[in-house]
Amino acid sequence: MLKVTEEEIFNKIKDLITDNFEIDPAKITKNTSFTEDLDADSIDLVEFILQLEDEFGSEIPDEDAEKIKTVGDAVAYIKAHQA
Repeated sequence: MLKVTEEEIFNKIKDLITDNFEIDPAKITKNTSFTEDLDADSIDLVEFILQLEDEFGSEIPDEDAEKIKTVGDAVAYIKAHQA
């Protein structure tokens, strides 16, 4: 599998966020916090992590998922754990 760039990862994650949360994609940055900026609750976060796993074909253990607080965290995690 070809590794995707950080920008491609960010754009895919941004698409997932706009599909799940009512937010203008232009307002999403790597500093966007899932809980503070998107008002995501724990169920929203679990669903989002599952979508990340499906989108990028990798499993994210619960202890790692708990550390993903911002869009940038998600991008960095996916980039570091590409197959």
